[in-house]
Amino acid sequence: MTGADGRVALVTGASSGIGAATARVLADRGMRVVVNYLSSGKAAQEVVADIRAAGGQAMAVQADVREVSAVDSMVEQVRASWGGVDVLVHNALIPYAVKSFKDMTWDELGGKLDAEMHAAFALTKAVLPDMTAQSWGRIIYLGTGLSRRPRAGMIALGTAKAALEQFARYLAQELGPQGITVNVVAPGPVESRIANDVLDDKTKQRQVAATPLGRLAHPADVAQAVAFYAGEDNAFMTGTTAAVNGGMAMY
Repeated sequence: MTGADGRVALVTGASSGIGAATARVLADRGMRVVVNYLSSGKAAQEVVADIRAAGGQAMAVQADVREVSAVDSMVEQVRASWGGVDVLVHNALIPYAVKSFKDMTWDELGGKLDAEMHAAFALTKAVLPDMTAQSWGRIIYLGTGLSRRPRAGMIALGTAKAALEQFARYLAQELGPQGITVNVVAPGPVESRIANDVLDDKTKQRQVAATPLGRLAHPADVAQAVAFYAGEDNAFMTGTTAAVNGGMAMY
């Protein structure tokens, strides 16, 4: 355990994948971690148990981040237990349709945009008072390389995450004078159970071949980038997007 003097980090969608990896890394660095989950309570408790077994502090809190009342209730629960949230890592993945624009309805595209931004808006509003009061805070949103480099069928996700990236820049400009940084971590394809279900071997091999570092990202690779943005060492980076893609896309 290394020191982050007990700062409180709320990680949304933290029962598996990037969220779980991030929760473990932040706890290892001395933060008290809130493992948010939607429906995977058992998996979330396993992440908490792992963190505690390693000597860290964590608790699991259920909340649908698309619901303002649920978000407010979660943050109140954290405040009652540990004080305010110092670090927000918004990782929870809002469902989306994978299809061409030609086949897509406005409900599918507009619904993803609305849910994506509503969740980020509600979470940020809920944690901001405590960050503002102490003139210190770290906000990290999980984006995607698809917001800059389109791929067939991914218009809903790519468009919504592009909006989230610009939202982050506006917040970074407004909140900087209050000691709060706002950044985005944008992974390329990540090796995970979900990716294995969605991507066939041929697609995965093509992506690996296009990556100078010769593999897909692991959740821990993404978690390390998040952890840098979340920590005391990041004193002067805000409004940026970190591409964690092994060089598959460079910008």
